[in-house]
Amino acid sequence: MTEHYSDIGFAKLDLSRTERTGVPETIFCAGKNNEQLLKILQEFHRQNVAVLGTRCSAEQYAFIKDSGLPLSYDPLSRILVLNTAAMPQKLSGTVAVCAAGTADLPVAEEAARVAEFLGISVARYYDVGIAGLHRLLSKIEQIQQADVVIAVAGMEGALPSVTAGLVKAPVIAVPTSVGYGASFQGLAALLAMLNSCAEGVSVVNIDNGFGAAMVARKILKIKDKKDV
Repeated sequence: MTEHYSDIGFAKLDLSRTERTGVPETIFCAGKNNEQLLKILQEFHRQNVAVLGTRCSAEQYAFIKDSGLPLSYDPLSRILVLNTAAMPQKLSGTVAVCAAGTADLPVAEEAARVAEFLGISVARYYDVGIAGLHRLLSKIEQIQQADVVIAVAGMEGALPSVTAGLVKAPVIAVPTSVGYGASFQGLAALLAMLNSCAEGVSVVNIDNGFGAAMVARKILKIKDKKDV
C-alpha cells in the first residue's frame, strides 16, 4: 500500500486515502480561506484525484468557480465536487434518505449528495416527519425496499425511532440543530435518538449528513461482498 501526500506548506494533502479506505479525500471547507481552498483543489486536480468538499459556502464557491477546475456545487447541501470523472464505482443497493421537515433539508441533502458521490443510488423522501404520520406511512412501502435508511430530524428527533420500527434495514439517525430553545441546537434530538427503543438504530453527530453517508457506504460494501 502506497502512503504518500502532497505538502503545499499550510496543508499535507492525502493522496492515498482511496487506496487505504476505498473512499476519496474529503475537504472540510469551513474555516479555510478562499486562497487556501483554491490551492488545495488545484493540487488535487493536478494529481487527478476525485475530491468531495463539505460545508463550502456560496462565497467560497463564488471565489473558485472561475478557476477553470472541473467543479460542481450545490448551494443547499453546500457540497462541492472536483474531478467527477475519477469518482468511485457504483455500489449495488439503495439508500433511502428521509427528512422530517423542510428545515432539515440542508443536512438531508448533504447525506444524499455525499452518498451519490460515493456511487450509491439514493431515494429521497422529504417532509415525512411524525407530526403528520400519514406522510411517512404513505411512503413506507417504498422506504422498506431500501438497503439502508438515513433518517434526518430535529425538534424531538422521533423520525428514526418510528421508521426503525417499520423497516428491516439498518437506520442511521442524523439529529439536526433545528428546533426551539429547549432543543439545545440539536442536543435534544441527539439524546432522543441515542435512547431509541427501536432496534437497529445507529446515531451520528448533530448535522452530520456526511458521516451518515459514509456509514451507509460501509454497510453496502459488506452487502456487496456477501452477494458475490
